[in-house]
Parts: sequence; structure tokens; C-alpha cells
Amino acid sequence: MAVYYGAGGDIVKTRREFLAATGMGLAGAAVAAQSAATAHTDGAAAAQPGQEPAPAGMPPAFGTAQPAGPEVSVGTFVEAQKLVQVEWNKRDREQAAGSWRVNMAPLYERRVGPRKAELQEGLAPWSRWDPVLPGKKAGPERDRFVRSGAEAGPLPANDADIAFATVTQLSRWLETKKLSSERLTNIYLKRLEEFNPKLRCVITLTREHALAQAKKADAEIAAGKYRGPLHGIPWGAKDLLDTAGIATTYGAEPFRNRVPKKDAAVVRKLNEAGAVLVAKLSLGALALNDIWFGGQTMNPWLLEEGASGSSAGPGAATAAGLVGFSIGSETGGSIVSPSMRCGITGLRPTYGRVARTGAMTLCWSLDKLGAMTRSVEDALLVLQAISGPDPGDVNSVPSKLDFVAGASVKGLRVGYFPAWMKQNPATEVDRAALETVKKAGMAPVEVTLPDWPYDSLQLILFAEGAAAFEELTLNHGVDQLAMQTYDSWPNLFRQARFLSAVDFVQADRMRRKVAEEMGRIFSEVDLLLVPSLRDEMLTITNFTGHPSLTLRAGFVDVAEARSDWAPDPAHPLPKFAPPRRVPHGVTLIGRLFEEGTLGEAGLALERGFGVAEARPKGF
Repeated sequence: MAVYYGAGGDIVKTRREFLAATGMGLAGAAVAAQSAATAHTDGAAAAQPGQEPAPAGMPPAFGTAQPAGPEVSVGTFVEAQKLVQVEWNKRDREQAAGSWRVNMAPLYERRVGPRKAELQEGLAPWSRWDPVLPGKKAGPERDRFVRSGAEAGPLPANDADIAFATVTQLSRWLETKKLSSERLTNIYLKRLEEFNPKLRCVITLTREHALAQAKKADAEIAAGKYRGPLHGIPWGAKDLLDTAGIATTYGAEPFRNRVPKKDAAVVRKLNEAGAVLVAKLSLGALALNDIWFGGQTMNPWLLEEGASGSSAGPGAATAAGLVGFSIGSETGGSIVSPSMRCGITGLRPTYGRVARTGAMTLCWSLDKLGAMTRSVEDALLVLQAISGPDPGDVNSVPSKLDFVAGASVKGLRVGYFPAWMKQNPATEVDRAALETVKKAGMAPVEVTLPDWPYDSLQLILFAEGAAAFEELTLNHGVDQLAMQTYDSWPNLFRQARFLSAVDFVQADRMRRKVAEEMGRIFSEVDLLLVPSLRDEMLTITNFTGHPSLTLRAGFVDVAEARSDWAPDPAHPLPKFAPPRRVPHGVTLIGRLFEEGTLGEAGLALERGFGVAEARPKGF
């Protein structure tokens, strides 16, 4: 410890005591000394005009910055305590108020000025979430992809039957030249124009772009340059994926005229696979729920309710047979929920498998991009094409995919939570799925989770989201969004500014603890079967990065429309008498990077359920 001498020659033990002894207490030091950031390179703090320089070798100290920010009082801290739920005594509050402007307020320089550093778009945080626990390996050791060998059958005479065919079937017809990409693209373009007024799922129709890509695909296939199963297949992109020269709006009013110069990594990979982009599909504004600047995207199975979000457009368009497949994104349920409600298959990949370069950032440590399709095998075909790292996404990693369509699933251990199967949101469809697991030769295994406050992890989501859209919030751009309810982004982003940084770190520590618990569970089972919208599992697996596969398992009757939004007594949801029949899905959770096992088990269950081919009426 350094030793200093006070003005009267007394020995004082610390620099802070020295400053106090020489009449330079916290308040005086704030005026007399510059910030440690402006200290001389020889280690001595710079002196203010008219004052003696500090002794050589004096290290920087906290509490010596120039006073910054507005004046605060003890009353300020009395009120602030309520926001972060702490309680200090009178002395603590007085000390905090007296030193806030020299201790903490200067830390806001980046935001309030003089703003010497700009955080450019695309800059990710230095800290990275790695879903693989230290010392553990994840994923298969080999790359293997064996698609089903079944014949696609004769080409249907009816355009609607072609439109609802799976990618697996469409690709065979294209490969054998029974169907041209141009014809298929025109079928989907016509359907997009016909049914979009009902569904409000399209933000931008890319007609000319699509037809040019389709003609190119046909020419390549005719010349024997077949690129693979997605060659010539029309698809739709959730409108948070950048497309060069084509508007990418995030579904939000402030970005309606945003036209990027480069394609997102996923778009580029699909271009390389020969896929045909026919539409930019709707999403809830800034990736929340299903309302965007064009209205609410509706569920093809029940037009009185929203499609769910935020991948609402991909869910509705895929279910209605308006695209061959689509790409959605998930931060906290945005692939699982619309896949569930619209009765399609949604594959949320392991965090890091699919690069997010050129995709809107909501949460750096949570965002994932995945396939939304009409069959399980289709989802794996798309995943194979979009997997892989990209330099623009520091969290993307190389991975392998081991998938064999029709592989035996006998003996796979399928974990389930007995209590969850007896509680909402589980239904008879979920419970019957356990019997289908047994019939497929897999073994149900009871598993448990600790009773922990998993929702407290959402602090990370709100903090990262508020950081991603800080400028839009501070300049009141969020005021333009259609939804201004207490449970929509504008209010949540503003509230998140008052979350505690200490609590953020503690939530991050809990995140690792939860990941370790999931590691324990997956040492006992090969995959999990869960009610798709069970809140704990949606939260846990999004934060741990585990992959999920949601697929239609049956049908249920609903007497009231469903919503992503908090209940609003002033706007009650439509009720139905008699109840309406809608699809219901279950969700499989897999080990990290073991999407191949998820796909193999999902195919077996899809065959057992026998409900994948049903279509929404009127489409």
C-alpha cells in the first residue's frame, strides 16, 4: 500500500485519505483533479490551473473525475431505490448523492457526450455466449446427410396441390424436369397476391427478382448444373434479413424505406443453393409478436386471430401454401409460437450454427435464424443449406450435421416432465404424443428441473434489446411504432434503462448454472418432448442455445381466439360457438448441434401422427 503524508505531516494510508487530508475530498477532488482517463503517462494525475501537480507516481483513483451530469439529491436515490428494489440507509444515500457526479455520472460519456466513440451498426459485444460448457464437446463427429429416397409421385394437375407440396417433393419434380422453377414461382406469386389481403403476411413482393432467379435456375438445371434440393424452390424471408437493393423494414415504421446494399449471410447461402426469393414476409415490429406497420398478420387456420410472432409472415405464408419454405428468427419463441399456431414445422437451430450477419439484431446472445416448412425433412434440407459460420457474426461457429432420413430411432431416450403433461398449456395432443413416442420404438424417460426463477433470465433479453435499439429509443423513433401498449417494445426499452448492471451480471451467472442443469438432463436422455409453449422451457432453451423442432401433432378445439399480447379488457378477443378446430404441435428439444437426431425422431413422429397433410380451408 502506498504511504502519503498529509498537510500536517501525518501519515495517511490511502490516496483517498491523502486527498481528504489535503482538503481535496470527493467534492473538492472532482473540481481539482482530472479523470484518471486523462492522467499523465508517467502515472501522476494532472493538476488543475493554479494548483500544484500531484506527486510523481501517484496512481489514478476513483472519485477524481470532473463533475458530470445533472445535480442529484438524497431524494433522487430514495425514489431510484424503488426501481431496482434495494434499500439503503440515510448515510448510504447521502454519500451516494454527494459523490454520484464524480463517481458514476462521468461513465455516461459515450452516450451523453462529447461522444468520442460511435458504436457502429453490426458491432457486437466483446463478451460472447458459448452454449457448449467448458471441457465438453457437442455435435456429431461426422457430416452426413441422407435424404429420403421415396419417389415424389406424379406431378399434380392442380396448382394448389403443387403449392402445398413439400420441398422434398418439389425438389424431385424440379430435378427430373417435370416442373420448371418459373412455373412454380408464378404459382406462388399468384397465390401471394391472391391471399395476402386476408393474411397481411407480405411486406415486399419480389416479382421481377424472383422470375429472374427462376429462369436462371431452369437454365442451370437444363444444362445439368443441379445445385441440390433447394435449386429453383421459391422461398420467403422474414423481413429482418437484408436483401441487396430490396427493402428490409424490420416491420417497423422508422425503417420502412431502409434498402440495404448487401445480402445477409443466409440470403447469400440460399442464393448459392439456387433458391428463389419471392417475398419479404411480415414480422411483428422489431421482432415482437404479430403486428407490423401494415396491420396484424393472421392465422390461415383461424382468420379471427393473429398468426403469432414474431415470425408471423413466415408462419402464415408457409401454412397457406404461399411459399415453398421460409426463414424465420427466434429470440424467445418467435419460431416455435407461429409454427405451433399455424400448424407447420419450425426448426430453431443451435445458437451459433447459422450465421446472423445481415440480420436485424435484437439480442446478440439469443438471436437465431431457422427454417419454417411444411414437413420435418424440408426443415433439415433448409438447415443444411444455411448452416455455417460467417466473419460478420462473431458467435457463428463451424458445425456438422448427421442426418439420415428414415434412420431407426429405436431406443432413443425421450425425456419428459410428468407434471407439465398434466398442466396448461399441455393438451390431450401432447399426452397422446408420448404414446406415439413409444409406438415409434423410443423410450420415454421422466426428468426433472429445479424450481428456479427462470423468468429472471429475461433481464438479459430486455437489456440487450434496449441496447440494440438505444438510439431509436432516445430519439423517440420508437414512438412511431403502431403498438404503444405497456407490453410492447417502446415501453420495455425505456424501462430497461433502469435495470441494474449488477443484476445483469448475476442473471448471466445464473444462465451458466441453468446451462449446467441442461447438461445434466442431456446426460440422462437423448432429447426432450415438451408442450411447445411451456414458458420455462421456451426461456431455458433459448438462453442455453439448445435446438428445437416444433411439428404438428394433432388438432384441438378453441372457444376463443389466442393472442401474443397481454389481456386487454377494453378489446376482448373473439369467442366461438361452436369451438373452432385448429392444429396443435409438440416440440422436441435436442442436444447442442444434434439437429440430425431431432430430425430423425421428428420424421418418425410425423409419420406416427399422420396429420401433416391437412390444409387450412379456403387456401
